[in-house]
Parts: sequence; C-alpha cells; structure tokens
Amino acid sequence: MASSTAPTSNTTVTWAGAHHHKLRSSSSSLLDLGFPSKSIPFRKPNSRRGNAIHCAALQSHSVLHYPRQPFHPKEFSKDDFPENQITQPPQWNFLQRAAALALDRAESALVSHERQHPLPKTADPRVQIAGNFAPVPEQPVHHSLPVSGTIPDCINGVYLRNGANPLFEPVAGHHFFDGDGMVHAVTLNGGSASYACRFTETQRLVQERKLGRPVFPKAIGELHGHSGIARLLLFYARGLFGLVDHNHGTGVANAGLVYFNQRLLAMSEDDLPYQVRIKPSGDLETVGRYDFDKQLRSTMIAHPKVDPVSGELFALSYDVVQKPYLKYFHFSPEGHKSPDVEIPIAGPTMMHDFAITENYVVIPDQQVVFKLQEMITGGSPVIYDKNKKSRFGILAKNAQTASDIIWVESPDTFCFHLWNAWEEPETNEVVVIGSCMTPADSIFNECEENLQSVLSEIRLNLKTGESTRRPIVPASEQVNLEAGMVNRTRLGRKTQYAYLAIAEPWPKVSGFAKVDLSTGDVQKYQYGDQRYGGEPYFVHKDPTSEREDDGYILAFVHDEKTWKSELHIVNAMNLQLEATVKLPSRVPYGFHGTFVNSEDLANQA
Repeated sequence: MASSTAPTSNTTVTWAGAHHHKLRSSSSSLLDLGFPSKSIPFRKPNSRRGNAIHCAALQSHSVLHYPRQPFHPKEFSKDDFPENQITQPPQWNFLQRAAALALDRAESALVSHERQHPLPKTADPRVQIAGNFAPVPEQPVHHSLPVSGTIPDCINGVYLRNGANPLFEPVAGHHFFDGDGMVHAVTLNGGSASYACRFTETQRLVQERKLGRPVFPKAIGELHGHSGIARLLLFYARGLFGLVDHNHGTGVANAGLVYFNQRLLAMSEDDLPYQVRIKPSGDLETVGRYDFDKQLRSTMIAHPKVDPVSGELFALSYDVVQKPYLKYFHFSPEGHKSPDVEIPIAGPTMMHDFAITENYVVIPDQQVVFKLQEMITGGSPVIYDKNKKSRFGILAKNAQTASDIIWVESPDTFCFHLWNAWEEPETNEVVVIGSCMTPADSIFNECEENLQSVLSEIRLNLKTGESTRRPIVPASEQVNLEAGMVNRTRLGRKTQYAYLAIAEPWPKVSGFAKVDLSTGDVQKYQYGDQRYGGEPYFVHKDPTSEREDDGYILAFVHDEKTWKSELHIVNAMNLQLEATVKLPSRVPYGFHGTFVNSEDLANQA
C-alpha cells in the first residue's frame, strides 16, 4: 500500500469563513440549533405561512449513518438571516387566507408537540448540518483565483459538484440529504481558475423563497410516524386550497450531475432532472425542470449512466406509492426516449443506483424498502426488510419488456452505489463492483454498531443463477470506501482501477483511494490533519490512452482548522499533487460531480 498526504498551504485569501462557538442555552425553540456563524445562507423563516408536501418526496437518495458519538454543536447568529424574504405577499382570496390561518395553527400545534420529544441524530439539524455540513450563500463568479502548482493543459472545462444546502433554517427534523440543491463550479482554462456556486432553482425552492419560509416537508427528517402523517395531511390540505403548487415537482435536485445531449442535468430521484446552464463567464443559471421534450413523465434516479461507446443514457424510475414500482428506460444520444419497461418487483424499493455493461443493465433489488403503513404505527416508512432476499436483475439494454430478465440472488448484499460492471462470457458471468454496507438499517436508524462500507466484487452467473461475493481490499487494509468512480470512458467494460472516497472518520472523508480491482492493492491520497473532502472525480488525459489511469483526480478539500476550502488536482498515476486552487468561500461537504470539457461548453443547448 502506498500513501500520499496533501501538503499544507500557507497562502492567505479573504474567506467567507465560519467560526466555532458554544451552543446558546435555550429550551423554547428548535430554531436555536447551533450553526457556525457568518456562513449560513438559509434564511430565518418568515411569519407568513403556506405549506406543501408530496408523497413523491419520499423517493430520496441514500442516507449516511451517523454512529453515536459526542457532538459539540455550534451557534449561529441572528444576523445570518435577512429580516424579510417576501418580495410580494401571496395573492390569496378570503377563503385561502382563512384556510392558511387554520392550517398554520394546526402546524404550530404539531411543531409544539414534536419539540417535546428528542430527535434522533439522523434527523437532528444540530448534527446533520453542523460544521462544514452547514450551508453557504450563493457566490457570483470569482475570477483569477490563486493557484499553487500548475494546472495540467488537458484540463480545460468546468468541474461541477452537487450538494445539499438548505436555504432556510429547519424548524423541525432535518437530514443532511433533505437540503436544497446547490452546484459548485470551478472553471479551469489555460492554467487559470474561477469559482461560482448557485442554488438549482427547483419549483420547491422558488415557492419557499417567495413565501419566506420552508413549506415543503423533509422526506427523511420529517416524514416519520404520526407526525409524518400529519404533515402529509397538511400538505394535501394546502394543495386543495391552492396555497402551494406541488404539480410541477417537489424535488431538491441535490444529488447527481450528468452532462447529456448538450445539457447539464442536476438530479435527485424525487423529481425530474433540472437543466442548469453554464454561462461563458463561469456562472450558473437554472433553465428549468427538464422532461426531454415532454417524453419523461416520471421521476428519474440520480445516477443515470452514459454509455461511453454508444452515447446513450440509461436510467431507472421508482415509485413508492403505486405500481409499477420500477421502470427502466433509455435515451438515444439525440435525446429520444425508449418506451418504459416495467420491472417486476414485489413492492416499493430504494433504488439509488444501478450499473450497465456492454449489453446489459444490472438492477439491484435489495432489502431497504418503502412501507408507508409503518408510519401508522409510529415508525419510519423506509425500513430494512430482513425477510426479503437481495437479488440483481440482468436485462438486455434494448429490451422491450422484462420477460427475459434474469434474477440472481445475492444474500445480504446491500449497495447504495455500484461503481462498474462488465461481462465475462467465458464464465457466463456479469461482474459487479460496489460498496456493500452493513448494517443496512443503520442508514435510517440510530444503532450502536458502526456502519461499514466494503468495496466488493459480486459475480452473477447467468447460466446457473448463482452468485459469489468477496471483499476486494484485504482485511488488514480495510477502510470505508464510498463515493467515487472508475474511468468513465470505460464504464460498462472491465476496469482495473476505482477511485473512492475514504469515508473515515464516518461520515467525513479524509482522503481518497486508488484501488486495483484485481489485486486489491490500495494507494491512498490523504488530505492531511483536520482536512476533509468528498467524492474524487477522475478526468482522463486522453480518451485513447492505453493507460486506464492516465488522467487526474479533482476533489474539493476543506481545512477545519483554518475554515478554508480549495480544489486539489492530483495525478491519478502516481497520486502526486499537481495543483491547488484556493477558493474564495467555504465549500460544504457534498455529493456527486461531473466535468464538462470546453468543447461541450461551447455546444450547450
């Protein structure tokens, strides 16, 4: 095993930093949640009210488990919240105003009741969005950023990363994954760098900003038990009176990013994608909810796959309420959608990711499922079903129906992310590379056992219907590996390397690993003392290169001592730091990214 550590930089820049404070004593309000000061973009809720909830919001992406550990919250300043967020009062008639008043009183009673009970850490804002998990304000473009080292000539384009960034201060339960989507963009051109970050202007965010307060429910943080049912009822009531509009999506678009058919799409599986345009200046603007010219009429998961050879986009859509619970479809390079293929599964299932090979799609049907009836007995609608058997469905990419799907059981296998898959015809096997998490139920519920994420090779025999699973990294070198990728010019084909975040101490990321998938050899790039980052993104140097690792890793890194953030550009072959871009503001820990090269930038729709 080899290891590198990022050098510590002494360059000083003006930062929109946050400072550590002790939590102010208060027993009267959940508004005193303890966030770092001078960095909070979410707004203090306005007294005007109007709410919305949508069952589709239950279709949220994977939840990270936070083991029990001492927690030291931080305080926010009231100065962080603008006094008035309503530019124009809602134009409601007398009946609507009366309904709004009555529903607001019902909601106040609900919140008062909720405050009498402690929140689990998986829904406690003081835990979920503390430190560098806390949100930041939007930033316009900052040009000519300080650069240490030399940015490689081949890196010409924009690195973008999505993440959760709540606009408003939570008033009740909140999970990190509930936040509004914000895209961070670093433009790299001719050795120079610029930075901007913007909210994705979802229908949800636009309505909440107009009303001056959070009105849509938090899919993970709030929709639990009887109070979750009450929030759903409040939502439907507000919708009936026209106080909010949930007919044009309720999603946050905070998870995935993909560039396809001349469009950058921001996604979370609770809605359609949103198109975001990259301006010539390097700034970002939301074009709007994108339905592929009215072809897409259902949600789409946050991890669609672009085949590097055919240029097609492959995707899934799942429904937590009604059949069909799962659909598969794909798009031609020009954006023409195939008919939906209904995939037969027994009930609503969490389907955050899947994989493709040269000829197949690989669909995981695992043990984390949706059972809305659990809310009636006071529980979470997202549960681990120990009686269900995990399996993978292998379906031809061009299938018109699911009649020929091959299901292969893989006992007790639970992967939120699948990094790659390929075919090995000589053994009639499909090989799947993913990070297997245990215990699976801990990602939604507190437990004493710490979560493990084990990089694994899963072999599915299409002839015998049997499977095997093995950890790729030797036990002596085992670390939690989550969030990452392979060289995407070889997606769906056999790859030698995967580049994965070292998710330790969980849920922070202390570096990334380059793993040889055949030998289990691990090379590590460590960010340094109290420096943490997120997903490593591989950018190839030359798509025709014979060396699979001929390229660079891009990753945001945050220093928790100085409260400064930067972009690291690391040589993927030897894990040596090539360049560091000093960023003008803090970049919170986030989710998934992409890179759009200069040629694609010039051809955006």
